[in-house]
Amino acid sequence: MALKIAVGGEDFVKLRRGKGYYVDKTELLFDLVETNNTVTLFTRPRRFGKTLTMRMMESFFSIFMKDYADVFEGLAILNHSEFCAEYRNRYPTVFLTLKDVEGRSFELAYDKLKTTIADVCKKLSFLAEDERTDEDDRMRFKRLKSETGTESDVQNSLKTITRMMNAAYQKPVILLIDEYDVPLAKAYVNGFYPQMLDVTRGLMSTSLKTNDYLKFAVVTGCLRIPKESIFTGVNNFASYSVLDEDFSDGFGFTQDEAAQMLASFNRSEKMETIKEWYDGYIFGNSKVFCPWDVVNYVAALMKRENAKPRNYWENTSGNDAIKAFFGLENVDVSDKFETLLNGGTIQETVTNALTYDQAYQSERNLWSILLMTGYVTPIQREDYVGDEGQCEVELRIPNREIASIFQTAVADHFTESVDESKQRELMRALWDGDEKKASEILSDFLWQTISYLDYHEDYYHAFVAGVFKGRGGYVVSSNKGRGLGRPDLDLRDKHNRRAMIIEMKKAESEERMEYWCEEALLQIAKGQYADAMAGYKQVLCYGIAFFRKSALVKKQPSYRTGLSAH
Repeated sequence: MALKIAVGGEDFVKLRRGKGYYVDKTELLFDLVETNNTVTLFTRPRRFGKTLTMRMMESFFSIFMKDYADVFEGLAILNHSEFCAEYRNRYPTVFLTLKDVEGRSFELAYDKLKTTIADVCKKLSFLAEDERTDEDDRMRFKRLKSETGTESDVQNSLKTITRMMNAAYQKPVILLIDEYDVPLAKAYVNGFYPQMLDVTRGLMSTSLKTNDYLKFAVVTGCLRIPKESIFTGVNNFASYSVLDEDFSDGFGFTQDEAAQMLASFNRSEKMETIKEWYDGYIFGNSKVFCPWDVVNYVAALMKRENAKPRNYWENTSGNDAIKAFFGLENVDVSDKFETLLNGGTIQETVTNALTYDQAYQSERNLWSILLMTGYVTPIQREDYVGDEGQCEVELRIPNREIASIFQTAVADHFTESVDESKQRELMRALWDGDEKKASEILSDFLWQTISYLDYHEDYYHAFVAGVFKGRGGYVVSSNKGRGLGRPDLDLRDKHNRRAMIIEMKKAESEERMEYWCEEALLQIAKGQYADAMAGYKQVLCYGIAFFRKSALVKKQPSYRTGLSAH
């Protein structure tokens, strides 16, 4: 059977048995056990394969999954025969993912937590009847399974389950906790962080601190929350973030892995494209691609050989962390954003440990958030020192995809802060056909935004759409079919029965701006865009050319659409 691309595949067994393409990360199993840590925390950005890797660990270690041994055929871990004989499907293993524990209120989120724990109990229902386990534990287990447990039951749930499994199998238990900090991130956004922190701290500390029933535990998340906040008293605890060299290539695709995937699907010629869009992350001493993006793009290429790369990250993560910079009092990051968007680097002090309630309180913390969540990446360096302390790092935007997210955030900020009086003045100039005034105002608006050299037409498109956004009484459409094509923008004032069509072009020099205005107007004419505006008294057609922070507006004579133009 030919290999398949599985977008969003997080079930390791299903992926392997369904002949889905898998980038072999099983060497991580051997390296993990060799470290001899009691508790290991891996922090990586979203969409870097944490859940799939944790499911892979479960499939390998779990004594309950002996029937799935075939899924490791041909993978690197089998080269460690003695290790496999000792650990493969030899230990009772608990897997818990907290990635869906969220809600608009603490009550809703807490209910989801209880349901998540109940689901784990249902998979282990036999423990409730095993007389080798403690009677009180069996009663607590039944309450957890039926979602009737007390808050104390919930906070002690993992300790209870591991103790029962240890009693039933007479072996220490491996505990896998995936996306441990999602409940806290969502709680902060929705305003109940202290309550969720209390519950999560209880859940973590009881299961990880002096738990005599553990073989070891592995935890994944996005941020490293300080030990004193959530991992208090946990001994032999090791954390590996994007700044650490150990396990640096365990999450994400290396260049060789990405190249092999493309070759497997006969798309090797797209290597430079995925490097431009999805490469550029530095984890420790490893250069990696975002696996979510690569898999999505290869899947698109399998459907359409000439599929264009696009922003897949944006659909899974908001840009709130970037936008938060604009809300900080007495902080202006425009020069730093400008440097980053022009391909430069900035030197910042970051911390490897943050609580979510601190994250948005200072510029320093926000740069730390952007680093840990993958919006910026350090340049490769060897002088990072400190586990929970601060360090100086040189940061850059990793690739074109993330640059586009920065651009969108900047454009959104401009839209939200645009001077309404100047906005109205621009609209008057356009309706009056005043090309010179409209050019001046648009250029002024551009000077208020962050400057960068790699402008694209889609940036200018979003910029002008943002200028018109929120203008009452107008219907604004973008790239909607009109006549024989799709104009960049059209704006309809139904009350006054007038409309405007705008086509935009990026010029390669200031001297060529007038030429591109004429090309834009010619495109409107050839595409017969105005013919779709039947019934409007006046249809104004504009070609706008941009060069960096300058705009030039040119107008065609009004089109008649069955009625007089005035």
